[in-house]
Amino acid sequence: QVQLTESGGGFVQAGGSLRLSCAASGRTSTRFDMAWFRQIPGKDREFVAAIRLSGGYTYYADSVKGRFTISGDNARSTGYLQMNTLKPEDTAVYYCAAGGTLITSSLRMASAYPYWGQGTQVTVSS
Repeated sequence: QVQLTESGGGFVQAGGSLRLSCAASGRTSTRFDMAWFRQIPGKDREFVAAIRLSGGYTYYADSVKGRFTISGDNARSTGYLQMNTLKPEDTAVYYCAAGGTLITSSLRMASAYPYWGQGTQVTVSS
């Protein structure tokens, strides 16, 4: 089993920045994919960004490209999401997800990830 622990959410004004962290523990693997999703009440979980920790390849939703940066420390099985130029529409609960090496077409699918964090609230005021 793998446990994911998130931190870094909070309240920020529009245009501000936040950094989320996700630490994996338990039966982690050196070939590990990690992603961030977000969810607002009544909506499905939305893909934000993903990273292949072993190779550093990154993938982004169009809505955050150029504003968010996903990164990772493979040796520590930890991922990060740097969020800049935040907008009110970025307000959501952000979830960290992880799994073994996924095919590229699955990286944006919540159902592909077996492990999830508890979620952290991000609120952006206008």
